[in-house]
Amino acid sequence: MSLPTQALSPDFCVAPQLEPAAMVEAAAAGFRSVINNRPDFEGGPDQPTSAQVEAAARAAGLEYRHLPVSGAYQSPQEIEQFKQLIDSLPRPILAFCRSGARSSKLYTAARQGY
Repeated sequence: MSLPTQALSPDFCVAPQLEPAAMVEAAAAGFRSVINNRPDFEGGPDQPTSAQVEAAARAAGLEYRHLPVSGAYQSPQEIEQFKQLIDSLPRPILAFCRSGARSSKLYTAARQGY
């Protein structure tokens, strides 16, 4: 398995949907925190739940946060919550959603002050 990450800064990357098994690889790659921006079951019953990913992340020694947001719209409150996460979690941080685009938009908006 290879993590399909895209770096947005030296200590922040995004990725498409990650399986629980990818948490070991994320830790081995040096990530210290993971943010899941995908609502549970958004992709149907085969999508891993936040609880499954969180258990695997914690077992791999990673900090984990679930901030589910819509792919179409991220509210100012959600952007502020994301900003607080990226300002407080240990770095480097890996955020993911369905494709990586939503996490990228959140990061850009949080850094620009929306």
